[in-house]
Amino acid sequence: MNRRRPLVVAAATVGALATAAFALPNLPSNPVTDAVNDRVFKERQKRFATAAEAPSRGGTAFALPSWIPKDATDVRIRARTSGEARLIRFTLGKTPLDGPQCAAGNPKRLGGTELAAKWWPRDTRAEELPECRDVHQYQVAVRGKHVYAWTDGTPSPGSRIPARTTASAAAPR
Repeated sequence: MNRRRPLVVAAATVGALATAAFALPNLPSNPVTDAVNDRVFKERQKRFATAAEAPSRGGTAFALPSWIPKDATDVRIRARTSGEARLIRFTLGKTPLDGPQCAAGNPKRLGGTELAAKWWPRDTRAEELPECRDVHQYQVAVRGKHVYAWTDGTPSPGSRIPARTTASAAAPR
């Protein structure tokens, strides 16, 4: 009987770690899940009631692109802390989605998203249009009033990416 005890403990530990790996990224934000997401998954997420509450400028991962209407609501952002990949979801208000296109060049179709979130639908690929807006190029899908946009950090043709310091890239606000 004593020979089985280490096996049972090891199996329980592996099971607990596997459950945590799947559950932690989708749990509500709190100090424990934020710390695990930052250090293990290298991701952070925030939710804003309106686009006006979110930062619009600066080097933070949660600064919204200029093409998102200010009256958009339920803004959710998931960002990679070790790069520029981001998922953005929001609900349109009265202002239609009609932002600026690329200044020069044609946007290219990006690969797949690098991030995943519980609030991100899995089947937007057929609806996504290569939109070149703001500093980064975004793929955008619109479903009724809900807008889903993502970037892997690819610069928009003709844009210049502002330099970010290592400290701000590693620890977005």
